Parts: sequence; C-alpha cells; structure tokens
Amino acid sequence: MAKRARSGCFGLIIKLITTLALLGALAFGVLFGLLIYREHTLPRPGSVDAMIVLGAQVNPDGTPSVQLEWRLTKALEVYQTKRTPIVVTGAQGADEPRTEASVMREWLIARGVPPEDIRMDESSMNTRENIANAMQYLPGVKDVLIVTSDYHLPRAMQIARDQGLNPSGVGSPIKPEYWWKNHFRETLAWGKYYLQKFIPIP
Repeated sequence: MAKRARSGCFGLIIKLITTLALLGALAFGVLFGLLIYREHTLPRPGSVDAMIVLGAQVNPDGTPSVQLEWRLTKALEVYQTKRTPIVVTGAQGADEPRTEASVMREWLIARGVPPEDIRMDESSMNTRENIANAMQYLPGVKDVLIVTSDYHLPRAMQIARDQGLNPSGVGSPIKPEYWWKNHFRETLAWGKYYLQKFIPIP
C-alpha cells in the first residue's frame, strides 16, 4: 500500500513538473513573439530635449566593443541633426578596465561633441538604473531619446515610461551571430520585468 502511494505521488510530481515546463515554454514563446513585434513596430522618434545612451561592454584595452560603438555611432548621427544634451550611462564591470560611461564620453568628444554637452552616469548597473540615474542630470526633462541596441530598445522605453518619461527611441544593430543569444536573454529579461511589475521581487 505504501509502495503504491509512493508511486502515485511520484507520478503526480512528474506530471506537475511537465505541466510547469510546458507553461514555461508557452510563456517564453509568447514573450519572444512580443519582443519581436515591439522591436519592429516602434514609433518614429519625435521631438526630444535630451538623449540617453545606454552602455555596453568595454574591451580589455579600454575601447568600446562593437555593440557599444554602434550605439555611439547612432547617437552621434542623431546629435549631428539636432544638438541636445547627452547622458552616457554605465558603470565598470568586473572585466572592464574603465567605466562604460567614461569610454563613451571620450569616444564622443573625439568625434566633435563638445564636453559641456555630455553628462556621465558611472554608477548604473542595469537598465532601470540607467534611466533613473540619467534623469538626475536632466531635471524637468520628460521628452528623451533613448539610444541602445535594437533588441533592447522596447524594454528600455517601457522602463522609461514607468518612470514618468515620454521616451522616443533609436536602435542600433547587433552582430548577426549574436541575434539568438541576445534575443533569448532579452526575452528572459522581459519575463523578469513582468514578474517585478505584478509580483514585486526584492
């Protein structure tokens, strides 16, 4: 009798695990589809009063990674059409020789952006901190342009909306070989976003 009970309990656990795995896969698929949809249906940028450029990996020699340089190139293109304050954001990772923000500032200055137009946030470690810390340098500004990689832009803009801003966005490309990896990770990040939004996690 006890053996049969244990067998039944084990079978129930297997069914529960299988059900949870299927629900998880379904949720991931939905979030992945929403990510692709959002990425390709972003509105055209409107009138803005400032620009926030989100950081990315810095190379061991202190130069921007390809992904970061593409973000900076896009920001520079926008700046050259309309001069606005720029906030560059990003702390120093464990494998980075300098803060991302300082590398970004140096890159922009080397290409003609006046130093007085650039503010640096060297303390933010994630997208939410990027936006919140950047706005400390832009008191009273609501209409901001966010520049980041295309797959990351929808979530960055949503976080900006959550913080009371009216964001526009411009996305830079990524290397094709990193497309699946970046979109997989970003889908998980959206899952975390929704969990924290509806079920606050410390």
